[in-house]
Amino acid sequence: MSPKRGLEGPPPEERPTPDGRRNKQGIRIDPEVEATHDPRRTVISALVEHEPGVLAEVSGLFSRRQFNIESLTVGPTTDDDRARITMVVEEPDPGIDQIKKQVRKLVPVISVRELAPDAMRRELALVKVDAERPDQVAAVADMYGAKTVDSSPETATFEVTGARQKIDAAIETFGQFGIREISRTGTTALARGTDETAGATPATEVSAAETANQEQTYTQTHTDD
Repeated sequence: MSPKRGLEGPPPEERPTPDGRRNKQGIRIDPEVEATHDPRRTVISALVEHEPGVLAEVSGLFSRRQFNIESLTVGPTTDDDRARITMVVEEPDPGIDQIKKQVRKLVPVISVRELAPDAMRRELALVKVDAERPDQVAAVADMYGAKTVDSSPETATFEVTGARQKIDAAIETFGQFGIREISRTGTTALARGTDETAGATPATEVSAAETANQEQTYTQTHTDD
Protein backbone atom coordinates (compact mmCIF):
# COMPACT_ATOMS: atom_id res chain seq x y z
CA MET A 1 0.00 0.00 0.00
CA SER A 2 1.57 3.27 -1.10
CA PRO A 3 1.81 6.11 1.43
CA LYS A 4 -0.64 9.02 1.15
CA ARG A 5 0.64 11.98 -0.77
CA GLY A 6 -0.44 15.59 -0.57
CA LEU A 7 -0.83 18.06 -3.38
CA GLU A 8 2.10 18.44 -5.72
CA GLY A 9 4.28 21.47 -5.28
CA PRO A 10 7.07 22.86 -3.12
CA PRO A 11 7.06 22.29 0.64
CA PRO A 12 5.39 25.00 2.78
CA GLU A 13 8.68 26.67 3.74
CA GLU A 14 9.54 27.20 0.06
CA ARG A 15 6.17 28.54 -1.08
CA PRO A 16 5.97 32.27 -1.93
CA THR A 17 4.37 34.47 0.69
CA PRO A 18 2.22 37.39 -0.53
CA ASP A 19 3.24 40.86 0.55
CA GLY A 20 0.99 43.57 1.94
CA ARG A 21 -0.74 44.28 5.19
CA ARG A 22 -4.18 43.00 6.16
CA ASN A 23 -7.15 45.16 7.11
CA LYS A 24 -9.34 44.60 10.16
CA GLN A 25 -11.30 41.91 8.33
CA GLY A 26 -8.14 39.98 7.48
CA ILE A 27 -8.25 40.86 3.78
CA ARG A 28 -4.79 41.41 2.36
CA ILE A 29 -4.24 44.80 0.71
CA ASP A 30 -2.11 44.94 -2.42
CA PRO A 31 0.93 47.12 -1.58
CA GLU A 32 1.15 48.36 -5.18
CA VAL A 33 -2.38 49.75 -4.94
CA GLU A 34 -1.52 51.62 -1.76
CA ALA A 35 1.80 52.87 -3.10
CA THR A 36 0.73 54.13 -6.52
CA HIS A 37 -2.80 55.48 -6.01
CA ASP A 38 -3.41 58.52 -3.81
CA PRO A 39 -6.93 58.98 -2.41
CA ARG A 40 -9.10 61.56 -4.10
CA ARG A 41 -12.40 63.08 -3.05
CA THR A 42 -15.30 62.60 -5.45
CA VAL A 43 -19.10 62.54 -5.62
CA ILE A 44 -21.11 59.49 -6.70
CA SER A 45 -24.83 59.81 -7.48
CA ALA A 46 -27.19 56.84 -7.47
CA LEU A 47 -30.81 56.72 -8.62
CA VAL A 48 -32.67 54.07 -6.59
CA GLU A 49 -36.13 52.66 -6.06
CA HIS A 50 -37.87 54.69 -3.35
CA GLU A 51 -38.60 51.84 -0.96
CA PRO A 52 -37.83 50.95 2.67
CA GLY A 53 -34.35 49.60 3.37
CA VAL A 54 -32.53 51.10 0.38
CA LEU A 55 -30.40 53.46 2.45
CA ALA A 56 -29.56 50.63 4.86
CA GLU A 57 -28.38 48.46 1.95
CA VAL A 58 -26.10 51.17 0.59
CA SER A 59 -24.66 52.18 3.98
CA GLY A 60 -24.23 48.49 4.87
CA LEU A 61 -22.20 47.99 1.71
CA PHE A 62 -19.83 50.79 2.70
CA SER A 63 -19.49 49.33 6.20
CA ARG A 64 -18.74 45.80 5.00
CA ARG A 65 -16.21 46.94 2.41
CA GLN A 66 -14.65 49.52 4.74
CA PHE A 67 -14.85 52.28 2.16
CA ASN A 68 -14.02 55.78 3.35
CA ILE A 69 -17.32 57.65 3.02
CA GLU A 70 -17.44 61.32 4.00
CA SER A 71 -21.17 61.94 3.65
CA LEU A 72 -24.31 60.25 2.34
CA THR A 73 -27.59 62.03 1.65
CA VAL A 74 -30.87 60.77 0.23
CA GLY A 75 -33.94 62.60 -1.03
CA PRO A 76 -36.91 62.42 -3.42
CA THR A 77 -36.78 63.15 -7.16
CA THR A 78 -39.39 64.26 -9.70
CA ASP A 79 -40.58 60.63 -9.73
CA ASP A 80 -42.33 59.60 -6.48
CA ASP A 81 -41.14 56.01 -7.00
CA ARG A 82 -37.46 56.93 -7.11
CA ALA A 83 -34.95 58.63 -4.82
CA ARG A 84 -31.47 60.02 -5.30
CA ILE A 85 -28.55 59.07 -3.06
CA THR A 86 -25.49 61.34 -3.14
CA MET A 87 -22.27 59.92 -1.73
CA VAL A 88 -19.04 61.81 -1.10
CA VAL A 89 -16.13 59.37 -0.87
CA GLU A 90 -12.38 59.63 -0.54
CA GLU A 91 -10.58 56.59 -1.89
CA PRO A 92 -7.82 55.68 -4.38
CA ASP A 93 -9.07 55.15 -7.93
CA PRO A 94 -9.33 51.33 -7.57
CA GLY A 95 -11.51 51.85 -4.49
CA ILE A 96 -13.76 54.35 -6.28
CA ASP A 97 -14.21 51.92 -9.17
CA GLN A 98 -15.14 49.18 -6.69
CA ILE A 99 -17.69 51.42 -4.98
CA LYS A 100 -19.46 52.07 -8.28
CA LYS A 101 -19.40 48.39 -9.24
CA GLN A 102 -20.66 47.19 -5.86
CA VAL A 103 -23.44 49.80 -5.62
CA ARG A 104 -24.63 48.87 -9.13
CA LYS A 105 -25.10 45.27 -7.95
CA LEU A 106 -27.68 46.23 -5.32
CA VAL A 107 -31.19 45.28 -6.44
CA PRO A 108 -32.96 48.63 -5.74
CA VAL A 109 -30.28 50.63 -7.64
CA ILE A 110 -31.33 51.91 -11.08
CA SER A 111 -28.20 53.78 -12.13
CA VAL A 112 -24.90 54.98 -10.69
CA ARG A 113 -22.56 57.68 -11.88
CA GLU A 114 -19.46 59.49 -10.69
CA LEU A 115 -20.02 63.21 -11.22
CA ALA A 116 -17.59 65.42 -13.06
CA PRO A 117 -15.40 67.77 -10.99
CA ASP A 118 -17.44 70.80 -12.12
CA ALA A 119 -20.76 69.38 -10.86
CA MET A 120 -22.88 71.64 -8.67
CA ARG A 121 -22.26 70.64 -5.05
CA ARG A 122 -24.10 72.21 -2.14
CA GLU A 123 -24.42 71.66 1.60
CA LEU A 124 -26.56 73.17 4.37
CA ALA A 125 -25.48 73.85 7.94
CA LEU A 126 -27.23 75.19 11.03
CA VAL A 127 -24.85 77.04 13.35
CA LYS A 128 -25.84 78.18 16.86
CA VAL A 129 -23.52 80.83 18.32
CA ASP A 130 -23.33 83.01 21.40
CA ALA A 131 -24.95 86.40 20.72
CA GLU A 132 -23.16 88.62 23.24
CA ARG A 133 -21.90 90.73 20.31
CA PRO A 134 -24.99 90.83 18.06
CA ASP A 135 -23.71 93.49 15.65
CA GLN A 136 -20.50 91.56 14.93
CA VAL A 137 -22.38 88.27 14.65
CA ALA A 138 -24.78 89.82 12.14
CA ALA A 139 -21.86 91.17 10.11
CA VAL A 140 -20.35 87.68 9.81
CA ALA A 141 -23.75 86.28 8.82
CA ASP A 142 -24.06 88.90 6.05
CA MET A 143 -20.56 88.05 4.85
CA TYR A 144 -21.56 84.44 4.15
CA GLY A 145 -25.16 85.07 3.14
CA ALA A 146 -26.40 83.25 6.25
CA LYS A 147 -30.08 83.39 7.16
CA THR A 148 -31.17 83.93 10.77
CA VAL A 149 -33.55 81.11 11.75
CA ASP A 150 -33.65 81.67 15.53
CA SER A 151 -32.49 84.31 17.99
CA SER A 152 -32.60 85.02 21.70
CA PRO A 153 -30.72 87.32 24.08
CA GLU A 154 -28.11 84.57 24.56
CA THR A 155 -27.82 82.82 21.19
CA ALA A 156 -28.44 83.15 17.47
CA THR A 157 -28.84 80.32 14.97
CA PHE A 158 -27.97 80.74 11.30
CA GLU A 159 -28.62 78.70 8.18
CA VAL A 160 -25.68 78.63 5.76
CA THR A 161 -25.83 77.01 2.31
CA GLY A 162 -23.14 76.60 -0.30
CA ALA A 163 -20.08 74.59 -1.21
CA ARG A 164 -18.19 72.70 1.47
CA GLN A 165 -15.39 75.29 1.55
CA LYS A 166 -17.88 78.09 2.19
CA ILE A 167 -19.49 76.17 5.06
CA ASP A 168 -16.10 75.42 6.59
CA ALA A 169 -15.05 79.07 6.32
CA ALA A 170 -18.31 80.32 7.87
CA ILE A 171 -18.01 77.93 10.81
CA GLU A 172 -14.40 78.96 11.39
CA THR A 173 -15.35 82.66 11.37
CA PHE A 174 -18.36 82.16 13.65
CA GLY A 175 -15.99 80.38 16.02
CA GLN A 176 -14.68 83.70 17.35
CA PHE A 177 -18.03 84.25 19.09
CA GLY A 178 -18.30 80.77 20.56
CA ILE A 179 -20.21 78.02 18.76
CA ARG A 180 -22.71 76.05 20.84
CA GLU A 181 -23.99 73.57 18.27
CA ILE A 182 -23.57 72.64 14.60
CA SER A 183 -25.68 70.42 12.33
CA ARG A 184 -24.64 69.72 8.72
CA THR A 185 -26.55 67.91 6.00
CA GLY A 186 -23.69 66.61 3.91
CA THR A 187 -23.25 67.27 0.19
CA THR A 188 -25.96 67.00 -2.45
CA ALA A 189 -25.07 67.44 -6.12
CA LEU A 190 -26.34 67.64 -9.69
CA ALA A 191 -24.55 67.60 -13.03
CA ARG A 192 -24.43 70.88 -14.93
CA GLY A 193 -26.56 71.86 -17.91
CA THR A 194 -28.34 69.10 -19.82
CA ASP A 195 -25.87 66.47 -18.59
CA GLU A 196 -27.82 63.77 -16.73
CA THR A 197 -26.77 63.22 -13.11
CA ALA A 198 -27.78 59.58 -12.83
CA GLY A 199 -30.65 58.79 -15.15
CA ALA A 200 -33.28 56.10 -15.45
CA THR A 201 -31.04 53.64 -17.29
CA PRO A 202 -30.03 50.14 -16.15
CA ALA A 203 -27.39 50.24 -13.43
CA THR A 204 -25.14 47.94 -15.44
CA GLU A 205 -24.78 50.50 -18.21
CA VAL A 206 -22.13 53.18 -17.96
CA SER A 207 -22.70 56.45 -19.79
CA ALA A 208 -20.14 57.85 -22.20
CA ALA A 209 -19.74 60.86 -19.93
CA GLU A 210 -18.79 58.62 -17.00
CA THR A 211 -16.36 56.65 -19.13
CA ALA A 212 -14.62 59.87 -20.14
CA ASN A 213 -14.61 61.00 -16.53
CA GLN A 214 -12.93 57.74 -15.44
CA GLU A 215 -10.22 58.15 -18.07
CA GLN A 216 -9.33 61.64 -16.92
CA THR A 217 -6.11 61.84 -14.91
CA TYR A 218 -6.54 63.27 -11.41
CA THR A 219 -3.40 64.71 -9.88
CA GLN A 220 -4.96 66.50 -6.94
CA THR A 221 -8.18 66.81 -4.96
CA HIS A 222 -10.70 68.94 -6.89
CA THR A 223 -12.19 72.09 -5.44
CA ASP A 224 -15.96 72.30 -4.92
CA ASP A 225 -18.00 75.17 -6.32
